[in-house]
Amino acid sequence: MEIRKIFAQNLKRERLARGLSQEELAHLADIDRTYVSSLERSVYNPTIDVVDRLAKVLGMTAAQLLSPTNAQR
Repeated sequence: MEIRKIFAQNLKRERLARGLSQEELAHLADIDRTYVSSLERSVYNPTIDVVDRLAKVLGMTAAQLLSPTNAQR
């Protein structure tokens, strides 16, 4: 599985697990809601800075958010 799809799956799963809407996550990470939606659909490649900000908001590391192992759960 390509890294963009792994990231998308992990991002959506972790956002939902924390009960956050795309809008809430976007606000907390200081990015646009439509960008979160696009990331969860694998439309865009996030920068490393965006991955880090999203991971911090979700209480995890960037490595965890990009981990293929986490995508399998």
